[in-house]
Amino acid sequence: MLVRGIRGAITVSDDNVDEILNATRELLQVMQNENGFSIDDIASALFTLTSDLRSVFPAAAARSIGWDKVPLMCFQEIEVPGSLPKCIRVMLHVNTDKSQNEIKHIYLKEAQSLRTDLNR
Repeated sequence: MLVRGIRGAITVSDDNVDEILNATRELLQVMQNENGFSIDDIASALFTLTSDLRSVFPAAAARSIGWDKVPLMCFQEIEVPGSLPKCIRVMLHVNTDKSQNEIKHIYLKEAQSLRTDLNR
């Protein structure tokens, strides 16, 4: 079994606790469903938020869906001129037998523009 990285991103319209938590939960659940891993398969998760989002840590959403034993960290995304605003990104490290080509990276809402080559 190997550790694979699974990328995901989603945008929100406002910087508020409920919207950030709901969007993060949606993203994580789609990532889990599309890639078929269990919580025990997750080695760790790293979250970033753009500087215009600071109401809540997205890791709180992961804990609320049962990822309470998974090591989680949150960071601020670097501010690059012209970059996508109000964006939550995640890098999951998952133990899996899947090849790199079988991994499904998930980009939802306006974040689909980040990796048009990977959109479903």
